[in-house]
Amino acid sequence: MFAKIKLKSYNYLLLLLVAGAMTLGIVIINSADSYYTNKQIIGAVLGFAILIVVALFDYHFICKFYVIIYFINLGFLASVLLFGENVNNATRWFTFAGITFQPSELTKIFMIIFMAKFLSRAAEKEKLSKFSTVLRFMILLAIPILFIFMQPDLSTTLCITMVMITMYYMAGLSYKVIGIILLILIPLVSGFLWYIQRPDQKLLYEHQVNRIMSFIYPSEYQDDNQQQDNSVMAIGSGKLTGKGLNNDSDATVKATKLISEQQTDFIFSIVGEELGFAGCIFVIALILLIVLQCIRVARRAKDKLGMLIASGVACLIGYQSFINIGVATALLPNTGIPLPFISYGLSSLLSLSIGLGMTMNISMQHRKFY
Repeated sequence: MFAKIKLKSYNYLLLLLVAGAMTLGIVIINSADSYYTNKQIIGAVLGFAILIVVALFDYHFICKFYVIIYFINLGFLASVLLFGENVNNATRWFTFAGITFQPSELTKIFMIIFMAKFLSRAAEKEKLSKFSTVLRFMILLAIPILFIFMQPDLSTTLCITMVMITMYYMAGLSYKVIGIILLILIPLVSGFLWYIQRPDQKLLYEHQVNRIMSFIYPSEYQDDNQQQDNSVMAIGSGKLTGKGLNNDSDATVKATKLISEQQTDFIFSIVGEELGFAGCIFVIALILLIVLQCIRVARRAKDKLGMLIASGVACLIGYQSFINIGVATALLPNTGIPLPFISYGLSSLLSLSIGLGMTMNISMQHRKFY
């Protein structure tokens, strides 16, 4: 149940990087809107404590309950659709005593645990590339993804799907199967883009279609690009070193309220405006170092299960950061997803802490030679 902890094998660098990222997130959120500062501090302290506690548990012991974890996850996702709070036509949250909880954030970690065990067992039996395994993988992934899609939450749906597909590749899926999947997937994506442009389409909500179309045809959907245009303007106005933290002058986008809920999905615009290009590079570098540490743990893992969990956590942090920053800089269609460790959001902090705690445990049981 508990792992044998050797202080010399403890990944202090990863721990330090995570602590630094959480602290930086508190500082930036305080500058964006001090109303959320105390909640973020509580979330960071609780998340860091969870990370340390989870690191004590052998990841093999946790993964024994992978089926139970999967069904608990489905229970959370079904419950939020039935009893969750509706905000801006989206039902993604539970609220208890003023504390908001988003089950889809936990889904990211729960699915990494579940699929790591599922894929490692398939690899042991040399069935990874069999059609039956691919079909089971698709069905097991599709059920929670459908629940999240119905909230609706397209960004989280895509992020989780990308992480799971990468994990399957890392597990050892043959290139022949990958080629077949691509031959099927490319026409499907083309058909999807054609279908959502039809006036009678039933697949996506109108605001989701407008966001995709505004990215493809920006000149025809200027009103839908306003949030991103303001974000780009804020980042560019920071120049090299920024306007300084907690800057409330009328010359800032923050003061003029041109970006709504800036402390969450568009937190990177605060980084660019107040810390400048240098601050943006620092934030990206800090997140990149955390991702690289997770990849290092995956490479040194003593078995495929540990490798897949650490790889999944690395992909989650990397993909989520790429999507968030891509949206804030108008390189991707507008979609809401938090920037790991930096954006306000207790659910995101706690779920990442669980994943990183398991990654820490994997690092303490690494192979001696690799």
